[in-house]
Formats: sequence, C-alpha cells, structure tokens
Amino acid sequence: MAAKKNNQSKTVKDINYYKKKFWRIFAYFLLGILAFFLFASWGLFGSMPSFEDLENPDSNLATEVISSDGVVLGKYFKTNRSQLKYSDLPKNLVEALVATEDARFYEHSGIDGRGTLRAVFSLGTNGGASTLTQQLAKQLFHGEGSRFLPFRILQKVKEWIIAIRLERQYTKNEILAMYCNVYDFGNYSVGVSSAAQTYFSKEPKDLTIDESAMLVGMFKNSGLYNPIRNPEGVKNRRNVVLGQMVKAKMISEAEKEKLQALPIALKFKLESHREGTATYFREYLRDYLKKWVTENKKPDGSDYDIYKDGLRIYTTIDSRMQNYAEEAVSAHMQNLQQQFFIEQKNNKNAPFVNITQKETDRIMMQAMKNSVRWAQMKETDKSEEDIIASFKIKTRMRVFTWKGERDTVMTPMDSIRYYKHFLQSGLMAMEPQTGNIKAWVGGINYKYFQYDHVGQGARQVGSTFKPFVYATAIEELNMSPCDSILDGPFMIHKGRHHVTADWEPRNSDYRYRGMVTLKQALAASINTVSAKLIDRTSPEAVVELTKKLGVKTEIPVQPSIALGAVDITVEDMVAAYSTFANQGVYVKPQFLSRIENKSGEVIYEPIPETHDVLNKDIAFAVIKLLQGVTESGSGVRLRTQGGGSGDNRWTGYPYMFTNPIAGKTGTTQNQSDGWFMGMVPNLVTGVWVGCEDRSARFKSLTYGQGATAALPVWGYFMKKCYADKNLQISKGEFERPKNLSIKVDCYQRPAIVKDTTQTEQNTDEFEL
Repeated sequence: MAAKKNNQSKTVKDINYYKKKFWRIFAYFLLGILAFFLFASWGLFGSMPSFEDLENPDSNLATEVISSDGVVLGKYFKTNRSQLKYSDLPKNLVEALVATEDARFYEHSGIDGRGTLRAVFSLGTNGGASTLTQQLAKQLFHGEGSRFLPFRILQKVKEWIIAIRLERQYTKNEILAMYCNVYDFGNYSVGVSSAAQTYFSKEPKDLTIDESAMLVGMFKNSGLYNPIRNPEGVKNRRNVVLGQMVKAKMISEAEKEKLQALPIALKFKLESHREGTATYFREYLRDYLKKWVTENKKPDGSDYDIYKDGLRIYTTIDSRMQNYAEEAVSAHMQNLQQQFFIEQKNNKNAPFVNITQKETDRIMMQAMKNSVRWAQMKETDKSEEDIIASFKIKTRMRVFTWKGERDTVMTPMDSIRYYKHFLQSGLMAMEPQTGNIKAWVGGINYKYFQYDHVGQGARQVGSTFKPFVYATAIEELNMSPCDSILDGPFMIHKGRHHVTADWEPRNSDYRYRGMVTLKQALAASINTVSAKLIDRTSPEAVVELTKKLGVKTEIPVQPSIALGAVDITVEDMVAAYSTFANQGVYVKPQFLSRIENKSGEVIYEPIPETHDVLNKDIAFAVIKLLQGVTESGSGVRLRTQGGGSGDNRWTGYPYMFTNPIAGKTGTTQNQSDGWFMGMVPNLVTGVWVGCEDRSARFKSLTYGQGATAALPVWGYFMKKCYADKNLQISKGEFERPKNLSIKVDCYQRPAIVKDTTQTEQNTDEFEL
C-alpha cells in the first residue's frame, strides 16, 4: 500500500512541477516581449523618431510658386510633393481610401487587433494587417525596409510603436491627410495634390469619384498600377476600389456599375522645371531665391531649402494674363518664323546675312563651346580637335519645331545652325501704379532655348529710346508736344558732345518734311528731330534721366543714343515707360507679394521701391506724344483694318482698338531687333523680337521692323486681355493732371481720306 501511495504522490509532483515550469517560461516570454518592445521604443535596435520628429516629420515638401489669382504656376522640388490639409481632400477620396485600405480605421488606436490575429493565424495568406497609421509610420520613418525575416519582424514592431505614438499625437483626420501627402504616385508626383495635377491636371478638390478611386487603387503599388504603362491593370484595380466603396455603403450598386464602365481618362502633364506655365519667370525667380536664402535665415539660424521646406511663394503674376502672353508669343512667332524660313531659302550662309566667313566661324565656334556636348566631352579630357570633329558626325537627336518635337538625324554643327534660325521674343506686362509684374515670357520654348530675353537679354532698343530724349527736352527746354521744329539736314561737328567725327543722322526714307510738331516727329520717328533735341539738351541730361527711369545698363554719353544705339532689357524698358503712365513716379518692378513657410506664416514681404522722376505735367505730355504713334504713326495699324505690306504676318489683325493707347515701335540697324512698347492706363507691356545673333535677321523693313515683328504680339495679347472682363484692363483715358501747364492738345488738320495700304507703307518707312 505504501508503494502505491508513493507512486501517486510522485505523479502529482511531476504534474505540478511542469505546470510551474510552463508558467515560468510563459512569464519569461511575456517579459521578453515587453522588454523587446521597450528596448525597441528606446531605440536600442535602431533609431526611433523623437517627440519632435513626430511633431515635425521630415516632410521634404516642394516649394510652390503661386500666382496673384491663386493658381500654382510651378514648383521647386527634389521630391514633387505638396502638403494638403484634411479639408482640402475630396470626401470621395477619403471614403475610398478608408474602405479599401483600412475599414476599421476609425475604431483602432494604430494597431488593428483583429486584423493582426487573422494575419498571424493565416500566416499572411488572408491579407496583411497594416493599418493606415502603420503604413504612414513606414512611409515617414522607415520605407520598405529589409526582406530578411528577423529584421522584418523588428521593423514591424517599430511600426506598431510609431503607429501608437502617431495616434496619440494626431487626430484621425490629420493622419489621413499626412498619409495622402507622403505616398509616391510615380512620375515625379508625391502626394495626392501632385498626383491630381500630374494625372488629371486639376486640384484634388475637383477629383471625380472614379478619379479618386484610381488614385486610391495606386496606393497598393504605384509601380505596378501606373496608368501610363498599365492602363488596363489600373482600371481593374480602380473597379476593385469601387467595389469596396459599395461594401462600405458609400456608393450604390448602380453607381458602381456606371463608374466601372468609364474608361481611364487621363490629362497627363508631367510637372518639371523646364515645362509648364511661366517657365522663364520661374527660373528668374529661382535665381533670386538662391540669393534670398543667404540673406534670410530660419529662426534657428539655419538656411531655408527651396527644394524641401515647402515654402509658398506668392507672386504678382496673373495666371490668366501669363497664359494670354504665352499664347500671343507662340501664335505670332510661329507665324513670323514661316516668313523667316522663306527668306533664308536661297541664303547659302543662312541664317546669317552680310557677314564674312571669318565672322560666321567665330559665331559657330562660340556656340559649340557654349553647348552641353562640349562641356561633357571636356570633362572626359577630350582634346579640342576631337571635340570639334565630333560636331561633324551625324547623330540621332530630337529637335524643336513649331509643329512639335521631331526625331531626326543631323550633325551637331548643323543643329546649331538650325537653332540659330529661330526668332526669339521677350514680353513683360506690368501695372504702372504698383510695379506688379503680371506676365513674363522670356522666350519661345524654355526646354530648348533657356536664355531669358526679359531679365537677362539687353538688346538695342532703336526708336523706343526716343521718348526719353523728348521727355528731357520738355523738362530742360520747356517744350511741348505742340511746339514746331524743322526736319531738315543736321550735323553735329567733331568735338561737340564727345563725337570723334562729324555726325549727320538721316531719316530712314531719306526725306525731310520741313516744319513738324514734336508729336508729329515722334509719330513718324524722325531721326533728325531726335538728334536736334539731344544736341540742345546734351547727351548727359538724357543719360541722367534714363538712369532715373530705372535703366541699369551702361549708356554711352554720345548723341547717337538719340536714335537708340543703346542696349536695355525688356524689364527695364517696361519700368521706364511705366513711369510716364504713373504720372512721373518710378516704381521698381515687383514680382513677389510674400513668402510663407509650410505652416502658413509670412516670413518675407518685399517693400516697394519708388522715387519721383518727372512732374505730372511732363509725364502726361510724354503720354500724349506716345498716343500720336498709335493715332497716325507706325502704330496706327492697331486701329485700322486696311491691310498693307506684310499684313499676312500681322498675327491677330485687324485689332481695331478704339481706346486710348500710348506706344512706340522700334527697329534697330539692319532689322536685328524689333520692339513695341504699348501702354493703357493700368497696364504697360513691352515686346522684343529678334534672333539670338544680330547677324541673323530679316533682309528688309517689311518684316523686320518693330511694327511687324513685335507690335502684333502686343495686339494679340491685349485682345485676349480685353476679352477677359475679370481682368478689368482699362479702356479709359490716361489721367490728366489738374491745371495742366503744358500744351498737349495740338491743332490737327481735317482728316483726308487716303489709300489705306499706301498710308501703312509710308508710316512703316518712317520707323527706325
């Protein structure tokens, strides 16, 4: 009996022993897991985000350039990403995202317990368990991570910890917004805002249900579900999302059927620095910001980074006017270019006119040395002989044409000569009272021609300089637009006004008209009158006034400047002319309204720069002189419809403006540069047209003069602006000063009806 009892107690002892051992191991296991989580949260297994990191995650946001009417003109980025608030997200996109990616999003606290257990017991075969918060944690702080299982488990633990911290730190809506801001949708678009612009060319708030469903479908794998490369797969995935929305009772079955039948309709627009709206202006602004960041620091003393700090640059550019300006330049330059190619057909040295072979070789060599090909080959230690030889070998390339890019085969040398054929243009429009720049077009195509002919390119201004001479004469000599002066032979002898030889200016048509008023003289752009006026005032006085008008380039103190032998940028010319429209007060051109940081705090506001140049009476007298140009001079075609020489290249003609317009055309020697400066009371616009090289030009005044080359751009642009009533461009009179002391209303003979074609030809001949 004793032996039997002994055996029973031994059995009982063994069971109790194993029970205790099991619970001890289980406790150690739980403690181990708790310790593992604790050590992971402390960062012992790799860095974890701090409280500050969670408050301000490294957002890497693109800086946005915003127009005065609230349109994003472009971005500066290394990662093209814009930040949206929850209120900016369309409701249908939020609903689709939650229904598809995390149905219990509003119920859990970062980790979905049910989903996690399901994934564990099914070994991941029945779907994953990552919540939206976990996916956000991965996107913000870890990325895809390792495929090695132990490291993968460690990463998953970190995701859980970070997800819980994010849920404590942010509201559900903030988490959704952050997730929509960080996902990479491919094609250089990160975040819903960039994706909506890239794939549909619209703001997120304007997305339709099927468009939102497509983007939500891409959250699964944007590389696989790329609508450009895999439209069929994207459509199938979109339809899955629509099905999930039905399950969540967000849309009806009938709505789903209707939406699933729709094709994937893209309006794809790849956002890049070289394409889009206001490309030349954005590059000009980028150069400005490079200097700005060195002079304006963050509160902690560090530098701003325009590529990742998510700044919002509010500009004075009006997106509508910018579009009209780009359309005007494109329409006219395409039209005028056809004529240029026609003229160059029989030119063996096209596009150069009347230059020696030596000069041609110099131009071509300089172009080679400025090319990307030359720089790249130089970096590989190629000799100059080898580099030059490579320019003579035919190669495949894509070239610019006005009908779109074209693939072709030609030598790099031939491509240089081909691109030298293209006429370029610069346009800037500005409000004279505020200095706000409303439109800026620096060339015909930034991708292929990156030289900015508004802010960078100073070119000879021709007769558009003459109003500065007339303004000086009115101020210094107390003259008026109605005063008469003799148009006849005139000479400034050697030694006077620093001339080194006798200077005898001639009119472009070699005619003299006898006694004319100043208004008639400027309308007909008479050279001898401008020369007589600068002789009386002195070149020094004209240069001094021109500097006060904001012209920054060096001006020679010579009488010849009266005819426009001066290089000035379009930007400076617009600012100078604006002074006349602003009653003699110069306002420095302004392209910035303010700069905000990513939190919306204003960190910079420019202070307008102004100074008095002329009294109101003199400024108004110059305006009246310039009105004569569009009433009877080289700008009269803005008001007529009779046609004339070269009228097939007057883009947008007839213009038929009836409102007051002050303006001046300009054409330089040999038709290398064509100008038109046009003003109405609240908008001053300058246009320049010419080739990159001055020796590439039209052979005659018919097409090379400013009235044909540049004025049509202004006319086309203004017709578009006037058609848009929201812009409120003035059609009224220029403001007349009270108690005007200068006679501006001159006697005019009764109008005589003449042949319109002949009138146009005659007035064109007066232009220089």
